[in-house]
Amino acid sequence: MSSTASPLAPPGLPASSWLGDFVLLSSLWGASFLFMRLGAAEFGPLPTAGLRVTLAALFLLPLLTHRGEWPALRRHWRVVLLAGVINSAIPFALFAWAVLHIPTGLTSILNAAVPLFGALIAWLWLGERILGLRWAGLALGFIGVALLAWRAPAGAGGGAAAQAGWAVAACLAASTCYGLAASFAQRHLRGVPPMASATGSQIGAALALALPTLWAWPARMPSLHAWAAVAAIAVLCTGIAYLLYFRLIERAGASRALAVTYLAPVFAVFYGAVFLDERVTAWMVGCGAVIVCGTMLSTGLIGRRRPAPG
Repeated sequence: MSSTASPLAPPGLPASSWLGDFVLLSSLWGASFLFMRLGAAEFGPLPTAGLRVTLAALFLLPLLTHRGEWPALRRHWRVVLLAGVINSAIPFALFAWAVLHIPTGLTSILNAAVPLFGALIAWLWLGERILGLRWAGLALGFIGVALLAWRAPAGAGGGAAAQAGWAVAACLAASTCYGLAASFAQRHLRGVPPMASATGSQIGAALALALPTLWAWPARMPSLHAWAAVAAIAVLCTGIAYLLYFRLIERAGASRALAVTYLAPVFAVFYGAVFLDERVTAWMVGCGAVIVCGTMLSTGLIGRRRPAPG
């Protein structure tokens, strides 16, 4: 990748200053589906999601205090906690259930459609304009999602086609939550420091999932293997990933940070094939490519007019 600065990134920062964070963040978010599968197999979906956000909050809280952003969280605690329910509690639980019934690689590809839902919700809620190629991108992306859902294979749980269909629906509902959370943040969280938003949202999600986690706690104590998976998804794929994400926005710009969504499924499909023996089909890869192309068009990452050289 060229180190020449682009309009999407802060001027003067070469790719070498952020490319490592970009690849590392993609690999961590891609691994989240693997760890969810390993944790949910013994804990169940709700405890897996509950432990994930609780441990992530405990990891981020000292960093928030160290950076002196606790007063900001205290001022905006209502909207930040609510954002955590929309952006973490609900989608984490839905994905943790879905990975028990369809391949983790498939869930990650469906997750790559988040910007599609984000663009559509921003148009409906915030009145953001969608013109020309962006409409074409939305249509293309949703066609890819529909085709992928149409031939969704059953996953590790060996469930029937009906279960696979419900799992796909759960992934799409989770992606809708992420898109809704983006518009919610744009409307209500402007001016809130990123660390305060990240930590507070995990606290809000932990509070929302506390009772469901206790209610669904497994009768048999999960193995150390499952505990390690949950700890990894909390600390690596949530806590550290948040820090990398915010640093990437600062160094490379929001548009390039968004592109992590397109690389993460590559890692997720690889992890699923290597560690879970999941089958990667040409249909999955083809539909994933259609979704990514549609998403890039709908978000303006391709097809944007470049300024004429002066």
